[in-house]
Amino acid sequence: MAEVQRVTVVGAGTMGNGIAHVFAQHGYEVVLIDVAEDRLAAALDTIGKNLDRQIRKGVLPPEAREETLGRIRTATATDAAAGSGLIVEAVPEDPVLKGDVIRALDAVAGDGILASNTSSISITKLAALTRHPDRFVGMHFMNPVPVMQLVEVIRGLQTSDETAATVIEVAKRLGKTPVEVRDSPGFVSNRVLMPMINEAIFCLMEGVAGPEEIDAVMKLGMNHPIGPLALADLIGLDTCLAILEVLHRDLGDDKYRPCPLLRQYVAAGWLGRKTGRGFYRY
Repeated sequence: MAEVQRVTVVGAGTMGNGIAHVFAQHGYEVVLIDVAEDRLAAALDTIGKNLDRQIRKGVLPPEAREETLGRIRTATATDAAAGSGLIVEAVPEDPVLKGDVIRALDAVAGDGILASNTSSISITKLAALTRHPDRFVGMHFMNPVPVMQLVEVIRGLQTSDETAATVIEVAKRLGKTPVEVRDSPGFVSNRVLMPMINEAIFCLMEGVAGPEEIDAVMKLGMNHPIGPLALADLIGLDTCLAILEVLHRDLGDDKYRPCPLLRQYVAAGWLGRKTGRGFYRY
């Protein structure tokens, strides 16, 4: 099993900066890549604030802030991924964009493992874009990455035992709990979660209850730490819609049909926390 020492994370958004954070926090040298310098600067600022929060809570000692940030360097070109033992793609949930990024990374990956943080897209299909599909795997982190325990490890049709074993071991070193699942639309997490969120949106659209009431029922009645509509806002309504579209298309069942109100909110640019408005205002 290969030893991973250097990691590249591609995409400096919510998931990408969180993934870079946990790798650097656990001693890995990290390259964080994004096409825009301002997004990289914003990502480092977010990582710093999240480290400050961990220090205030006593999760980390004060010196961990500068040590962690010191292990992260940034770049705007995929060439910077060369020499990494593990490259994690964490760009938005757009099959065309992911395909373009994965092809570019494959050209510089060498003997490294390529992993995708996709929420729902077929790992087998993405692996087929590479020259070494045996070294391609799904590594699906949960949001917020520094807090959430789970990493879904998804094996494509051609993912090798060594690749899967390496990624499982890396996830454990991050203090995460890896759970291996088969390559199926939405895997386990989103195949179960997204229909619940979608049904909550249908309840809102049909006037069954307001957002606060729907979320209160699920929190108080089902002991969920956060309601489905607040969770959708945290995930991003555009991401929720993209996942539901994959489930609907690839499983061919109308029970996964995205709620029209979700489509309307995304069309309006109401994407949740990241835009200041979704089912709630922020």
